[in-house]
Amino acid sequence: MIYDYKQRFIVSTISFFSLCFCYNFHNGFMEPSNNDNENGRPQQIHISLGPNTSDIIITWTTYSSCNQTMVKYGIDSNQLNRFAFGDCNVFIDGGPKHRKHYIHRVRLSNLKPSIRYYYQCYGSNGFQTLSSLLYNFKSPNPYNDWNARILIFGDLGLENGQSIPRIQKEIDDNNIDMIIHVGDFAYDLDSNDSYVGDAFMRRIEPIASRVPYQTCPGNHEQNYNFSNYINRFTMYDMIDSNINNHYYTFNVGPIKFISFSTEFYFFIEYGFTQMFRQYEWLEKTLINANENRHKQPWIITFGHRPMYCGNDNYDDCTRFESIIRKGWPYIGLGLEDLFYKYGVDIEIWAHEHSYERMWPVYNTIVHNGTVDPNNPYYNAQAPIHLITGSAGCKERLDLFRSPQPWSAKRIVDYGYTKFHIINRTHIYIEQISDDQQGTIVDSFTVIKNNDLPVWLHE
Repeated sequence: MIYDYKQRFIVSTISFFSLCFCYNFHNGFMEPSNNDNENGRPQQIHISLGPNTSDIIITWTTYSSCNQTMVKYGIDSNQLNRFAFGDCNVFIDGGPKHRKHYIHRVRLSNLKPSIRYYYQCYGSNGFQTLSSLLYNFKSPNPYNDWNARILIFGDLGLENGQSIPRIQKEIDDNNIDMIIHVGDFAYDLDSNDSYVGDAFMRRIEPIASRVPYQTCPGNHEQNYNFSNYINRFTMYDMIDSNINNHYYTFNVGPIKFISFSTEFYFFIEYGFTQMFRQYEWLEKTLINANENRHKQPWIITFGHRPMYCGNDNYDDCTRFESIIRKGWPYIGLGLEDLFYKYGVDIEIWAHEHSYERMWPVYNTIVHNGTVDPNNPYYNAQAPIHLITGSAGCKERLDLFRSPQPWSAKRIVDYGYTKFHIINRTHIYIEQISDDQQGTIVDSFTVIKNNDLPVWLHE
């Protein structure tokens, strides 16, 4: 257990009153306050994986200065006997007020695997040292047999963020080892001179401070050239050990995760160069991933906008030759052929505010598994696409039109997806409905007998 009942009550109570302090109540909705409360106290705390699987990065914000960037931590909550210092950068929001945010980052290195660590962040207002609440996390397991449990969703807003309490309960109950947020935060991080982003980051602090919170950008992050997203998060690429929140890769047990930006294909006012650079990086990363299939036999990608979908709107994925799938006319850089060529097993998407599971599909043709005709995900002959964008936001849910041949399951309600890594050959996947009080509304198991997917053997 993470907390005993007394500790849970204290943390929940403090989190509630902290949230109320940061909001104004208006017409039944909590609006973000335009006051930077407790300027020197660390807030908006969240953790992510570092450049090594034994590292954790702690990121937080203050609103007075970069006077102090320090974390005290240890394996005993009553004795934080280790110290780590980090860097602080000033981020100036692009809105009319040009608000300053002081973004602090501290790297905890050489952590023992699967150990509960307790920590506090420290800042200063120039007159006194101010600490955060006491938080804890379980350190990552660096080994290839880690059967991690990963909670995945996209499109989570401050207003109508319906799944947040249930996600927090998953963390409280020690059911989750990591979160992957597949784009679109707060709606939007930059709104109201970035006060909405601040309120959202405070809202998810009880979640994101306790398990690694891995991200990718969505279309709602695009203002001021994605500056709020770029500055608020810290995503390390485990290959080159650099921070790049747009695209990066990390390992979780037998899975190589590859995060990338679909938004380079749409916000071309920021230039085409970034699209070419990412495509080149993706191919090099996929080559590297295939060379290491003996360590991580699974390759799973996640990006915000899907290649395929069955929703009743005019999004890119509803087109027969979507930009993400086929690339730009005369330029190319479509991702379907690239991902098929290098054997991506599962492709995770969001953007559509619904849940949709696909049959294994390539070039609009279904390629179900070969070994058991009643189990299409047993040695699938093409990548499996999964859309999970219904965590909850002010834009509400998206409906579906008539199903396409590649669509296997479609659900219109609020919820999120859970991956359970069984071993190097089996991954069990569930869709959890928040509307139905945590009911499992879809489940399936992806199985492959060899490190390489079937179509690369042919």
